Amino acid sequence: MRVVIAEDNPLLRDGMLLLLGEHDIEVVAAVSDATALLDAVERERPEAAVVDVRMPPTFTDEGLRAALTLRSAYPSIGVLVFSQWIETSYARQLLVENAGKVGYLLKDRIVSTDEFVEALRRVAAGGTALDPEVVRHLLAAPSVDAGLARLSAREREILGLLAEGRSNVAIAESLHLADRSVEKHVTAIFTKLDLPHDRSDHRRVLAVLRYLRA
Repeated sequence: MRVVIAEDNPLLRDGMLLLLGEHDIEVVAAVSDATALLDAVERERPEAAVVDVRMPPTFTDEGLRAALTLRSAYPSIGVLVFSQWIETSYARQLLVENAGKVGYLLKDRIVSTDEFVEALRRVAAGGTALDPEVVRHLLAAPSVDAGLARLSAREREILGLLAEGRSNVAIAESLHLADRSVEKHVTAIFTKLDLPHDRSDHRRVLAVLRYLRA
């Protein structure tokens, strides 16, 4: 297996390089920032990448943003986030499109080197490796869709009926509203969800998907 490591701490970076080498895993690049990571992946096309969260220049979220880029641009490459920080919103984004080939482990909770290597192999093979603490944070902090949060109680009710496949006429009959009133509510839903005008029913589908994902 061929792997790229992105870790700004040189001691930890070199330690992972030696560890993986002892397990017959070839580290084709070991870099210290997100830009070098993306360049290395494009050049080497490894089976997996180990990515820290906070790296130069701002030491905030460069690593996670790079991980999301890798997930989108190279879906065949496993991405293992390895950090001491839990960034819930990014963790959720990493999982939302495809639950395979992704991992999020916490540095201070790894109790053995074999555990880390096994997790990396599992991610590269198409599986997942999530620290229980990361899972706990995801469950404790449900996703919030700002657009959905702007909807009124009536608009959320109508969106729920749209999710059931109801037409505007059927919704009007169910809620004892005028057809025109339902049309205005549906238009308001599209506006608050920032869905562009479309001559087809595409906006209805997008609105329902937002509702179901939340």
